[in-house]
Amino acid sequence: MDKRYWSSRIRALEPYVPGEQPKDRVFIKLNTNENPYPPSPRVLEAARRAADGSLRLYPDPEACALRAALAELYGLRPEQVFCGNGSDEVLGLCFYAFFSPGKKVVFPDITYSFYPVYARLFGLDFEEIPLNGDFTLPVEKFLGGNGGAVVCNPNAPTGRAQPLENIRRIAQANPDAVVLVDEAYVDFGAESAVPLIDEYPNLAVVGTMSKSRSLAGMRLGWALGSADLIAGVNCVKNSFNSYPLDRVALAAGQAAAEDREYFEETRHKIMATRERAAARLRELGFAVHDSSANFLFAAHPDCPGKDLQQGLRDRGVLVRRFDRPRIENYLRISIGTDEEMEALCRACEEILNGR
Repeated sequence: MDKRYWSSRIRALEPYVPGEQPKDRVFIKLNTNENPYPPSPRVLEAARRAADGSLRLYPDPEACALRAALAELYGLRPEQVFCGNGSDEVLGLCFYAFFSPGKKVVFPDITYSFYPVYARLFGLDFEEIPLNGDFTLPVEKFLGGNGGAVVCNPNAPTGRAQPLENIRRIAQANPDAVVLVDEAYVDFGAESAVPLIDEYPNLAVVGTMSKSRSLAGMRLGWALGSADLIAGVNCVKNSFNSYPLDRVALAAGQAAAEDREYFEETRHKIMATRERAAARLRELGFAVHDSSANFLFAAHPDCPGKDLQQGLRDRGVLVRRFDRPRIENYLRISIGTDEEMEALCRACEEILNGR
């Protein structure tokens, strides 16, 4: 590839690689942590109503109605809420707004693989702190002496959750640096750090509607924090794209935030399916980590992860595997419907019996 016209800033970048979105055949898709259930009917109706002649007009650049709905949901003020085009974009804006070159940012070595991409893109110094052998967070190594910390809770791809006290300790130990907590999966069993926001002005929490509210295709994310932190994110947003959310997305997001009954119903269904699937995989001999997310992190002692992933694909089931030290034999398995998870387990059993 000829990169001579590329900026020197990006020639050495290794971009994030998203999970496979197949186009050649129909698969059971358990590889991208999508919700197996459709969005709330109230969300679909709000989106239909918004798709009218008003699309000729720019949307609200401040996302006022959506921010108000999220502020009410989380017990905050609207000025403590920022809305963006999916949590990936929001995370990128936060990295740019809160972390400075020359001041080291820390995050785990096994976590969401977009973090080092952002750090390199924005010219940040960073350190990947190794997780413990059981994939728990070595909290002491995050306590001060850095220019920022990023914690994914529950962690991806392991699914392990942090007790709220650990987040409190990290925020308290870094009073002059932002602690960024990525809560993309928090609604499936972890404890949110949002109640700590008014106590710690250096704490920012990022969330998304892609997972627990079934809106991965709509691209809706947010950041929560002190009004001063949110003003910083808005400064970056308005220097880059002042209209990040369209009219349909704004309407759908507001309806999703307001329909708490549907949200509770679907997330509890996924959590119940997760526990049944984990038990079934353990019966097949898998080592399955306890998960507070909408996925499982599992490995089998008698079958390499690469072989399992390919064997499942051959049988019409997609899962995610990360080819990197310590986790190359693990599969990250998104939680589908009960029927999809049973199909996964039958396929695993077939692969294992054929070895």
